[in-house]
Amino acid sequence: MPKILLTAAGSYGDVAPYTGVGARLRAAGHDVTLATHDAYEPLVRAAGLTFRRLPADPRGRRPADGTAPPEGAPPGRRALMRRAAAFIEELGGGMADAADDGTELLLLSATTAPLGHHLAEAHGIPSLGLLLVPQAPTGDFAPVVSGGRSLGRRGNRALGRLSLGVIDRLYAGATRTLRARLGLPPTSPAAVRRRAEAAGWPVLHGFSETLLPRPADWRAALDVVGYWWPWHAPDAQLPSAVRDFIDAGPPPVFIGFGSMAGGEGERLGELAVRALRRAGVRGILQSGWAGLSAAHAPGADDVLTIGEVPHALLFPHLAAVVHHCGAGTTAAGLRAGVPTVPVPVTADQPFWAARLAASGVATAPIPFAHLTGETGVARLAHALAQATTGPERHARARAAAARLATEDGAGAVAETVDRLTA
Repeated sequence: MPKILLTAAGSYGDVAPYTGVGARLRAAGHDVTLATHDAYEPLVRAAGLTFRRLPADPRGRRPADGTAPPEGAPPGRRALMRRAAAFIEELGGGMADAADDGTELLLLSATTAPLGHHLAEAHGIPSLGLLLVPQAPTGDFAPVVSGGRSLGRRGNRALGRLSLGVIDRLYAGATRTLRARLGLPPTSPAAVRRRAEAAGWPVLHGFSETLLPRPADWRAALDVVGYWWPWHAPDAQLPSAVRDFIDAGPPPVFIGFGSMAGGEGERLGELAVRALRRAGVRGILQSGWAGLSAAHAPGADDVLTIGEVPHALLFPHLAAVVHHCGAGTTAAGLRAGVPTVPVPVTADQPFWAARLAASGVATAPIPFAHLTGETGVARLAHALAQATTGPERHARARAAAARLATEDGAGAVAETVDRLTA
């Protein structure tokens, strides 16, 4: 029974899809350990996987899905990069602790891959990249953190290479520390990355070509295999309060921002309730890291506030979903076959928001920064009306869900793992 170490770091959306991958590998007979943050230990163990701790607080210093903004980014993003570098430095030590001499295969997320290459070298074992976002430069689109605006084929490729260089610099300090600890000779993150690319390092991407086709100019061994779904118990049900609310009237709209907008819950909750009323629809607010709540909105009987509820159980019962367009929530909305109102905040979110809109399953994105005051209420209410009443958008959403239902992303991972461990 091969021993596999799967590593993932960041917010819930950065980690949860790997519980489904791990559970599929365990069902195929592999011994799977998932190394991640303490907050996700219950989810990891519930999926039947061995838990191993990775340090660092994803709430305070989370890198943007393993990516980094290009040079020329505004000061706010530079501050994010400094926090991300501190996060990565701490993460590197945890990665070294998580691997042991019994590990036979490393599975690496976007955030952990630049560190995992050194573990693979030190232990003499193969590794496989499992990425939720595309990172390799391509002429087809600009890097995900650029916001989805194409610069033409040559410009897209150039910006893609620049983006990789920024990531290399982000990991430079952690690379020096980790290689010294592992007894490896000094080298740069860029040299390690180029060596992996030249060797044909295999990478599977956990998103669907329904939303983003595989670029034809990618090198071999970069594959798009379909989404990986977070694990939940086969007999899991919606909480009774949620079920009762859904059954009490027309399908409601979901509004949630996941790990974004920390501390803005009261303001956003009041704005959301006003927009829902203006659009004439009921709503479910998911508190998330923002602490989103309808508690401060007077007379919000037609709005329910919830905590963590699996999107796979909730979204199919809704009229539409409003969210920040993180990779995982984007996937969940597509899978449910309901329209999306994209409200991207940062990192890869504007990219996925643009892809959703271009595919016809979403309204035009509303940048999170525009979600303020009376204008923000009006914009959100207008988008809610569009999302809940447009038959063509609903039809495209259902068609996208039907295509996703034919894909087996976790199965593709299992097949690749079998080849690597044969």
